[in-house]
Amino acid sequence: MSITTITRRTALGVSIAGAAMASTAFADGHGLDLTGQTVEWIIPFSESGGSARWANFYAPLLSEALPGNPTVVVTFMPGAGSTSGANHFQGLTYEDGTTIFGSSGSTQFPYLLNDPRVRYEYSDWNVVLASGTGGVAYLPPALAASVADGGAAAIADENLIYGSQGATRLDLVPLLAWEMLGLNVEPVFGIEGRGDGRLMFERGEATIDYQTSSSYLSGVVPLVEAGTAVPWFSFGSLDDDGNVVRDPTFPDMPSFAEVCEATEACQTSGPQWDAWVAFFTAGFPAQKMVFLPAGAPQEAIDTYTNAFAAIQQRPDFAEISAARLGLYPQMTGAAAQVALTSATDVPQEARDFVLNWLAERYGVVLQ
Repeated sequence: MSITTITRRTALGVSIAGAAMASTAFADGHGLDLTGQTVEWIIPFSESGGSARWANFYAPLLSEALPGNPTVVVTFMPGAGSTSGANHFQGLTYEDGTTIFGSSGSTQFPYLLNDPRVRYEYSDWNVVLASGTGGVAYLPPALAASVADGGAAAIADENLIYGSQGATRLDLVPLLAWEMLGLNVEPVFGIEGRGDGRLMFERGEATIDYQTSSSYLSGVVPLVEAGTAVPWFSFGSLDDDGNVVRDPTFPDMPSFAEVCEATEACQTSGPQWDAWVAFFTAGFPAQKMVFLPAGAPQEAIDTYTNAFAAIQQRPDFAEISAARLGLYPQMTGAAAQVALTSATDVPQEARDFVLNWLAERYGVVLQ
């Protein structure tokens, strides 16, 4: 399998073209009239995590941008790390344009790993927005002080606890990263959203955590300001050559690649690193996407594509999105299609490595 790399320059160029095409289609008079309607936006997680914050940010803006200004209601449908909600959406067919679905990396990973619980097929759905994001790992102050003095090796003997949605979800990325750093991290599986993991950290039940950028900005920055959490590193971003570099939202934080290079136990080459980069690429540069269900006509796809493009063209969008979502591509049209390919395709070698690692480390066998 090939892997498509989404970089900021690629996303921006294709997104502008996609927005122009969508605007042209709408100007020609093709589109839905949703006057008096209620649009249900299904989020397959709890209301405390990054997907909730992403959807709740966009929902009122989408209401303003869609023709007829329908009410947009975010419905939370957690279960099985998002698989339950995705399977539910797969069972729907297009009716009138009033149901959309928001996926995340935790929805994409079980699909990539052929999890037998997956009953959904991305190629049946119609993508209208793809949002990039990042992630930040953080620690309690005492552990952060040890890392500041001696690097990751200074806490290698600690028994760390992490609240996890599951090893086959987006948590695969931090779990593999922490193992690469030589840490002893014991996940507590079964939480319904990353916000629940943050709450475990706040209660002292977890001693290491990560949040996607939107959740970090809204939920963890207050902890940092209060002195109860200390950021360690961001997972990073991809440059135009596909290299992991510093996240533009957190330019003062080292990337995972930098921390790995500074840690004797960690290598930034070889099968383990290649697998981590492949799943990071699938899970973060196009982490969250909005879909219309199977059977959606082109006029519905154009209407939603145009609406999301119009939101990004608002004079205040850069300011309000940076504060809530971070500095990441928000892709529509052709760019969203490229992002969908990136998020749902990884090299077979990386998939095989991760499947073997899941079986050996966590006893998870997917068949």
